[in-house]
Amino acid sequence: MPFRRMGRPGLVGMAARTAVVAGTATAVSGGMQRRQQDKANQQYEAQQFEAQQQQAQIDAAAQQAVAQQQAAAAAAAAPAPAAAPAAGVDVVAELQKLAALKEQGILDDAEFAAAKAKLLG
Repeated sequence: MPFRRMGRPGLVGMAARTAVVAGTATAVSGGMQRRQQDKANQQYEAQQFEAQQQQAQIDAAAQQAVAQQQAAAAAAAAPAPAAAPAAGVDVVAELQKLAALKEQGILDDAEFAAAKAKLLG
């Protein structure tokens, strides 16, 4: 029957216990570091997403402002065509009105020709 020693562990037992404690501490520490790193990454990604959303809103507002400026400039530059013929305008009737104005002396030859060209063109 082998003799078994009771009490404090020997050198091998102490080394084994130290290895187990050190390994456990390393595993716990590594897990905590991973969790902290994951949390930091999630916060960073959330901040980046929020920054992208804000930039998209700024870009949309800028595009809208440019479109409004272009529309205002186009409206100011191009007056509304008052004498442009509508789709349902009877060209013959308009020419007859112009001829009547010319016969009454209200329009001279140059004005009549200009009005006729505008109506036909």
